[in-house]
Amino acid sequence: MQLGLVGLGKMGGNMRERLRRAGHDVVGYDRNAEISDVASLAEMVQKLAAPRAVWVMVPHGDPTRQTVEELRELLDDGDIVIDGGNSRFTEDEANAAHLATKGIGYIDAGVSGGVWGLENGYALMVGGSDADVARLMPIFEALKPAGDSGFVHAGKVGAGHYAKMVHNGIEYGLMHAYAEGYELLAASEHVTNVPEVFASWREGTVVRSWLLDLLVNALQEDPELAGIKGYAADSGEGRWTVEEAIRLGVPLHVISASLFARFASRQDDSPAMKAVAALRNQFGGHAVKSS
Repeated sequence: MQLGLVGLGKMGGNMRERLRRAGHDVVGYDRNAEISDVASLAEMVQKLAAPRAVWVMVPHGDPTRQTVEELRELLDDGDIVIDGGNSRFTEDEANAAHLATKGIGYIDAGVSGGVWGLENGYALMVGGSDADVARLMPIFEALKPAGDSGFVHAGKVGAGHYAKMVHNGIEYGLMHAYAEGYELLAASEHVTNVPEVFASWREGTVVRSWLLDLLVNALQEDPELAGIKGYAADSGEGRWTVEEAIRLGVPLHVISASLFARFASRQDDSPAMKAVAALRNQFGGHAVKSS
């Protein structure tokens, strides 16, 4: 099958390679001419035979909206656009409606797999019509991991990115549970080999996972994580998950706490904790540390 692929960064470039290994014809476009197959979006579209399919892998927000708008002017009735970036699900219906005025289909695809996806495959959560999803199944089959899992048609347009949003919210919570366990083990006077404790959990335990494997890898490279600053960004999905929980009245204690912990990681000297220290000093005469 033939596919246009816009955005050839860490994930997009590996997706192009995985699809080509599976025998698909991929025409990739990136603003970086050194890695792009063509000089422009227009040239990419010209090289695709109708009906076309174009997968967009660019940062969410304005870059995605602008790319979809430009593709709308270049594509024709019967073509399909797939947004595989980390777009917010609320943007999908607007994109789909805008493209539909020209008869262009739309699929939103939540993609998980990171830099390991080239070899291991990408978990795919897609939203769209039955007909559009069925047409793109050869592409999905090539990208997903081997076996029965790793792909879901989650529902209508928007469902794919919604599922990926919740997936990433869960990821926040899982990561922070491992992180807190690491901090407690490292602080303990009883445990002297923290990396091997984590490594021992990789088989036979209920907490084994790929995230645990990745933490073991990190601890083997740097047992005390001395070369890493305790600063964690958030890509958006964690915030959106918590916002949805508020909208729907669903309690998300763990995911919310893990998101706020990332906010705290960015404060060299927390204003809130300064206030806590000041209050303890005022009511109990507890000592405070000068900055």
